[in-house]
Amino acid sequence: MGLRLIPRQEKFFGMFCEQAETIVEAADLLLDLIRDFTDVERKVLNMNKIEHKADEIAHRIAEKLNLTFITPLDQEDIHALACAIDDIVDYVDATVERMVLYRIGKPTEDLMTLATIFHRATEETRSAVEQLAFFKKRGNTLKQCWIEINRLENAGDTASRAAIAKLFETETNAVEVIKWKEIYEHIETAIDKCEDVANIIEQIVLKHA
Repeated sequence: MGLRLIPRQEKFFGMFCEQAETIVEAADLLLDLIRDFTDVERKVLNMNKIEHKADEIAHRIAEKLNLTFITPLDQEDIHALACAIDDIVDYVDATVERMVLYRIGKPTEDLMTLATIFHRATEETRSAVEQLAFFKKRGNTLKQCWIEINRLENAGDTASRAAIAKLFETETNAVEVIKWKEIYEHIETAIDKCEDVANIIEQIVLKHA
């Protein structure tokens, strides 16, 4: 029975790692778009491709979960983790779509600040996901990851509030306020979703401690 569990564990954890790579890819592309707001249509298309890839991996995990009787983690935890990781990419994709739909013209420094925080959060999230397969040996390292993700989530909240406050103080066009407020909030939500992943991983580690 022990030998049969090994490949099953590797496949689930391997697919989680595939998912985690997509969130860093999405964060990389978001930063690239903000730094160089040219060739926007191609970059948006590439973001759509990343989002589709993330969805495909999530579907594969769900299909495997339905076909696997014995799983390395509780089924509800596997499902929750897969959905939470997928949500991150969904929100980045939605952010980029709105940047184009709303014809923002030029990204702001506040947007770059939020995107940079988000990028760091995705890197920490990827690190946590990669270590999940070895959580019994790397509990302390994993704990450091979710603590850092929590710190970044707080930093994202602070940066988002400051950006929105600046909007109301300096922007006289109400339509522009609505556009930018929604974009800022979408990136903040993407950062929040990284914390959701960290919380699920923390629960898994504590459950199996």
